[in-house]
Amino acid sequence: MSAHLAHGLGTEPVEPDWAPLTDTEVTDVVGPARVVWRSPRPLSAAAVVERDGRRLFVKRHHVTVRSLAGLAEEHAFLRHLRERGAPVVEVLDAAERGEWTYEVHSAGAGEDLYRDALSWSPFRSPTHARAAGEALARLHLAAEGFDAPRRRVQPLVASFTVFAGEDPWTGLSRYVADRPQLAAALAGFPWREDTRRVLLALHARLAPHLPALSPLWTHNDWHASNLLWDGEGRVATVLDFGMSDRTTAVHDLATAIERNAVQWLRPGYPVREEDAVSLLTGYQAVRPLGPAESAALPALLPLVHAEFALSELGYFHGVTRSAENTRLAYEYYVGHAEWFAGDRGRHLLDVVAHAVGTPAVQLGRGE
Repeated sequence: MSAHLAHGLGTEPVEPDWAPLTDTEVTDVVGPARVVWRSPRPLSAAAVVERDGRRLFVKRHHVTVRSLAGLAEEHAFLRHLRERGAPVVEVLDAAERGEWTYEVHSAGAGEDLYRDALSWSPFRSPTHARAAGEALARLHLAAEGFDAPRRRVQPLVASFTVFAGEDPWTGLSRYVADRPQLAAALAGFPWREDTRRVLLALHARLAPHLPALSPLWTHNDWHASNLLWDGEGRVATVLDFGMSDRTTAVHDLATAIERNAVQWLRPGYPVREEDAVSLLTGYQAVRPLGPAESAALPALLPLVHAEFALSELGYFHGVTRSAENTRLAYEYYVGHAEWFAGDRGRHLLDVVAHAVGTPAVQLGRGE
């Protein structure tokens, strides 16, 4: 077993899908350097490295996951945000070496308080939740004016296309057809029946609010471990724009609630309603939601995970070739949506609706 374990789709550490970065490898990319910390995150190999007394962040992707052209899309977004004063890392380099693509960033200011936390772990305090909401609002203000088109088709991007239009079934059919690895993964599941049974009804409740939502490039993976913190409990640096794409501010805000308020990897899915409220309070203190955004937020929340779950399905089936993770990703696609029709899910939607001053979304009970 490797000495370096990674986070998986459960609560126990697992063997990493990707070999850890080595000193020799990072030296080939950035010059003489040594690895001082390796990330346990599962979808790539990443590390903090030290070169000439300076710390850098290096991430390695398989070329089938991120090409240089794919990285250039998110790096352009990062540069726009930095020019607008957002606290994001500086892009220093990107390179290909055989079947691997590397990106090099500054390490960022602040302390990585959540670096060993499991995905979907809660904030340490309501102060952190509120600070994360404030920082997300500031990021959305800084993102305005970045008018690049949506990202090219590639794995592990949290897009918003299928359920962003009037006809989600046509959108879903197109989404799957554009991704052969996803199509092959779905062949083993009753995805058409489950989508009709669970997700299309959710879209019907969201659809009236969609025309009023303005497109915006967004982070799409806003959780505590993608933030660095100062000594006052404020966000000092925002990390990891690998899932960013052109969605809407409400989509990003719903993602932040879904990632941080529900502990999806824990039995029974504990819910931190106070974190959702604190995050929303912080967000609206900086960027108040308009009436259309407020109405859309609780309607979008049960669907916000869906396209990334589909992207993971294709990745686990076609890239890492893990049948177990493919199954778990399918359960993510259907099961998270179903959960919102149960008692705890509907209560969280009520809490969110109340926090933004809009009527609750009426969902039926899950099957």
